[in-house]
Formats: sequence, C-alpha cells, structure tokens
Amino acid sequence: MARVEVKQLLEAGVHFGHLTRKWNPNMAPYIYMERNGIHVINLYKTVAKLDETNEALSKIAASGRKILFVATKKQAKDIVAEKAANVNMPYITERWPGGMLTNFVTIRKAVKKMASIDRMKKDGTFLTLSKKERLQVDRLRAKLEKNLGSISEMTRLPGALFIVDTMREHIAVKEAQKLNIPIFAMVDTNCDPRDVDYLIPSNDDASKSIDIIMTEVTNAIAEGLAARKSEKAEAAEGKSESKKEKAPKKKEAVDTPEPTPAKVDTKPAPVVAKVPNVEVDVEATQEAVAKDAKTEADDLTKVEGIGPKAAEALVAAGIATFADLSIGDADKIKEILTEASSRMAHLDPTSWPKQAKMAAEGKWDELKEWQDNTKGGVE
Repeated sequence: MARVEVKQLLEAGVHFGHLTRKWNPNMAPYIYMERNGIHVINLYKTVAKLDETNEALSKIAASGRKILFVATKKQAKDIVAEKAANVNMPYITERWPGGMLTNFVTIRKAVKKMASIDRMKKDGTFLTLSKKERLQVDRLRAKLEKNLGSISEMTRLPGALFIVDTMREHIAVKEAQKLNIPIFAMVDTNCDPRDVDYLIPSNDDASKSIDIIMTEVTNAIAEGLAARKSEKAEAAEGKSESKKEKAPKKKEAVDTPEPTPAKVDTKPAPVVAKVPNVEVDVEATQEAVAKDAKTEADDLTKVEGIGPKAAEALVAAGIATFADLSIGDADKIKEILTEASSRMAHLDPTSWPKQAKMAAEGKWDELKEWQDNTKGGVE
C-alpha cells in the first residue's frame, strides 16, 4: 500500500489541534508548535503512527476478526459509515448503546428481535396484526434499524475498536478497556493518548481530515481481507492436490523371473577391525536439535483478550504457539505482560490457556462458541 505523504495530510488540515488552553499535557510529544493560540500537530509523527496502526489493523482483518468503527459526531458519521461499509465492517454512528460490549448478549437479543420482525413480514404473520399493532411494530423496527442495523451481522465481540474522538466516545473506550479489546483512535490535542492502544495524532473535527485518515485505515483493512482470501484459496488448492496424491494407483503386472541357484562365495570373510565404543548423549543431542529448530509462531490474537501488543510480549517471552500458551500459568503470563508494559497490567489471562488448548487441538468451532458465550474471554 502506498504510504500517505505529509503534504497530503497538510492539505487536509490534519495538523490543526485545539486551543492551547484545552490541551491535554500527555499529547505534548505529538505537538509540533503553537500558533495563534492553537496547537499544531507534528505530521511526521502522525505518518509514523498511521503506518503502525495500519499494520496492526491489517493483521486483525487477516485473522478474520471484525473491527467496530465508532463515530457519532455530525461531521464524521457519514464518512465513517461509508468507509466501514466498503470493507464490510460494523459501525456505530447514531448513539452508543450503553452496554454494547459489556452486555453484548442483550444487544444481540435486540438484533434478533429485528430479524424476527422481518420474518413476520415474509411469512404473512405481520398482516394478521391490527392496524395499531402493525404501526407499533414498524416503529420498533425503524428504531432498531437506526441504532443497531449496522451491527446486525456482528455475531460476536469485535477484535478491535476504531474511534473518532475518544473524549466524545468515552463510554465505548471504558467498555473496550474492561474487556481487553484493542483500541485504535484518531486522537486530537485535547484527548488522553493513554486510553488508546494505537493512536493517530490528528484533527478529529474536520471532515477532510477524518476522510483521509479513514481512507488509509480502510485500505489497510482491505489488504488484510484480501490476504485472508488468498490464504483460504491456497489452502483449498493444497487440500485438493493432497487428495489427488492419496488416490490409489493401479498396480501394473510384473513378470517374476524364475529363481536361479545361489552362487557359493568361496572368498574368505573380510577381517573387521574392532572400533572402540563411543558413548553418545542422546538427550543432549535432542535438546540441541530442538533449540536449533525454528517453529513458526501461531497467531495468538485469535485468543479472546489478546491484542497485537500482548501477543508480541508473549512471543518475546518464549510463548509463541497455542501449545506453549495452553500449558502456561495465568499468574506467570500476568507477570510477563506487566513487565512488558504497565498498560497491559489490567489484562486478565485466566482463560487464555483454556482457549489456547482448544486452538492447539484444532477445535475452532468449539472455541468460537465459547467466545460468543463469554464477555471478552472472561468467564
């Protein structure tokens, strides 16, 4: 994907921050200067953070997880709805329903209610209702469609949240933090970057600024989805080829020659020199081979509650596969995360070994069902 240029961001007004009196001191590393009482954002850091965000979002999309976009401010809702729909991702642009993540089971019931109304209209049950009842049902359907229509296909908790203006969407931020869901966000000079896992320092009020950032982000997600599609196609081709190879081949008739009498070798047997016994430490050799062997790391983000940064910390600590994680101790994992970053101290790895065991055994359907029935991987 072509990297966005600083000049493009400058033309879109991404560098404009808020008034200096409204700033958050934690945004100081991303502020370039102050002019006419307004902070100016350092666009070189914006480009660097945007690249980092795009890479992480592409990996999440490639793993098959959904990314929920949240933007309820007037100048952002139409842009976010259009861009998110282009990559088939859920979005909230009207009002954040309280408990959208922490009470996801109840939200799903409301979505199912909307589906049941649609079935009533198809099978003719709707016409048996009185005029007043039909009017009430239509109003309920319109209300549900307005608030939850965009997440009707989201059957489980999202793999990440992308937020425009974390101050306005502070409830969404708190819910995501509680469930250990990674947060990506456009962060202006009046916001706290510590609430976000991946931030893009930028102007979150101008429509042009939001449009250019959303375009870059959704392009990265589209690349991740394309990579996932190609991997599935390659896997399907590999299976078909393996089936062809395993197909039984017809045995060809072979003429067996008549046995000939064996010749007696009259030559004396060769003298074999005695070689002293050499003791070989088999266990040490096996350990050396095991250390030299390089095993590919599994995608640990498929475990509910593990984000890209937590996965990196686990791999750095030697927990690179589902099998390694399945035999890990929750307290030890907690210690690894806390040492890696104090921002991961709130993560609860209690259920991670259980999920990793299902993943290691290839029980993906069972794992998905378990994750759907829990809140952020917390039983």
